[in-house]
Amino acid sequence: MNPQLLLSRIRVVLCRPSHPGNIGAAARAMKTMGLSSLYLVEPKQFPDPEADVRATGAVDVLQASKITSSLKEALAGTIFAVALSARQRDLGPEIGAPRETVARLLREAEQGEVALVFGNETMGLSNEEILHCQAAVTIPTNPDFSSLNLGSAVQVLCYESRMAAFAGQPPIRVLGVTPFASPPATLDEVEGLYGHLEKVMTDTGFYNPEQPGRLMPKLRRLFGRVRLEKDEINILRGVLASTQVKTGYGRKD
Repeated sequence: MNPQLLLSRIRVVLCRPSHPGNIGAAARAMKTMGLSSLYLVEPKQFPDPEADVRATGAVDVLQASKITSSLKEALAGTIFAVALSARQRDLGPEIGAPRETVARLLREAEQGEVALVFGNETMGLSNEEILHCQAAVTIPTNPDFSSLNLGSAVQVLCYESRMAAFAGQPPIRVLGVTPFASPPATLDEVEGLYGHLEKVMTDTGFYNPEQPGRLMPKLRRLFGRVRLEKDEINILRGVLASTQVKTGYGRKD
């Protein structure tokens, strides 16, 4: 199925968010990963200018968001929902890892609307809210500092959703970048560099052909670790030629 269609079927549901800035951050996180369906369950303060500021270009996601009075209402029409939970609940679904759980979410999205459900910044999801979901997920944070901002949590799971939708290879678009490569140097051009380098080192006294040691093989290995390009050869030989002019070793008279 078309990856964009799959992502369009994922609702991000924020239950009782207390800070409008976090709503904006969540909208931005969604849009960067190609998700657009945002549901807000009893937000404490929304709409709000701070949400718009934190959205940074994703205000359209905020404007299209739906406000509901309950999680049940926000999940109406969905066939599968995943709850973010930091702990296992006695009556809740078993908690899984993000990658495996989101992969299951995307498989369900082939059949209809699905949801990622996030709780309040302080209290998380209630036991009753968890029971409205068919699966649960936790983000494996550092045990010594497990506090994760709501916007960051949304970003992690939206990223996993995008990766799953595109089978691990989402398209990458790089803007405003000028190609920085020139054609690869030929063997003759590389050998010309080595000969030029050896002459300058000999003329300046750095290299003694009578006692060569392993200097040239090491330099060959150094440059051999990369595929030298024509422009790079020209730059290096230009530096060597400049050295010859400055020291007088390049004079013909």
